[in-house]
Amino acid sequence: MPPLILESFEELRKFLGQEIAKSDWIAITQDRIRGFAEITGDNQWIHLDSERAKRESPYGSTIAHGFLTLSLISQMFASAVRISGGRLTINYGLNRVRFPAPVLVDALIRATFTVQSFKDLPEGSEVTLAVVVESENAAKPCCVAEWILRHR
Repeated sequence: MPPLILESFEELRKFLGQEIAKSDWIAITQDRIRGFAEITGDNQWIHLDSERAKRESPYGSTIAHGFLTLSLISQMFASAVRISGGRLTINYGLNRVRFPAPVLVDALIRATFTVQSFKDLPEGSEVTLAVVVESENAAKPCCVAEWILRHR
């Protein structure tokens, strides 16, 4: 799916309540999981020990960290939406985050973005996006979140 191209951040206002884009698929390899574990210090066996995960995990393989999935939302948004103009867009935070299903090693994930709210601020604007991250061929999403971006 080609990215949504907008002339300004404020154009997001016209999409209130609408799904605006789907990201490209991202491969969640064991190397990516291992790298995330090294950076964050989260070395739990369910993420790193393939043999133990095959034997003891209810998933039958290693799984990605929930925070790894969450951290990829910015990359997924950048592949799905291109916005010109303005000086700065910042990640203002999250209202809600849930991980309803695991991301198995070697899965492909992508995100869908829906404009949930848009408001003007004294020095710019703020959009809240409903983000649903799905894993290819999975019955449930692997992450759902409300993500807030501020733009100046």
